[in-house]
Formats: sequence, C-alpha cells, structure tokens
Amino acid sequence: MSVTHSPEIHAKLIERIPAVTGRGLHEWFNALDKGPGLVRCSDRSTWLADEYGLPQWYAQAIVTEHDRRRRNRSIPAPRPEGA
Repeated sequence: MSVTHSPEIHAKLIERIPAVTGRGLHEWFNALDKGPGLVRCSDRSTWLADEYGLPQWYAQAIVTEHDRRRRNRSIPAPRPEGA
C-alpha cells in the first residue's frame, strides 16, 4: 500500500519525527542504510514500521525523505545534535 502525503503534511511529519520517535532523522537514515536491501519504498517503510514499532505514516515519511535527500545531494543531510 503506497501512501502519498501532500508536501505540507510531509513537512509536518518530518518536523515531528524526533519528538514522536525519540530519534533524529540521521538515526532513521542510518537504520535504513543498514537494514535489508529492500528496493520498493513500500517494502522499506513496512520493514521500518515493523522493526521499530513506528506508525506507518511516519515510516513512510522517513523513507520518502531519505530517498529525496539521496536523489538531491544539495539538501544537507541531518546531523546528530551537538555535532
């Protein structure tokens, strides 16, 4: 099942991820990079949701943002706080 959010909803989900999950985007991106080599976005978001107990809409937003930033290297990657 593919979930597509409006740009506004996506931005709000991304903004809330650290507060809701207790992890920053850089940690989620690392989890995706180290996770199984799944190709489809829906498979990766399902894996992320199942593996870490995330609501599907947050998992989908993380995967979408990860892919977006990987495609467009001009968007700075998130850095751990204090780094």
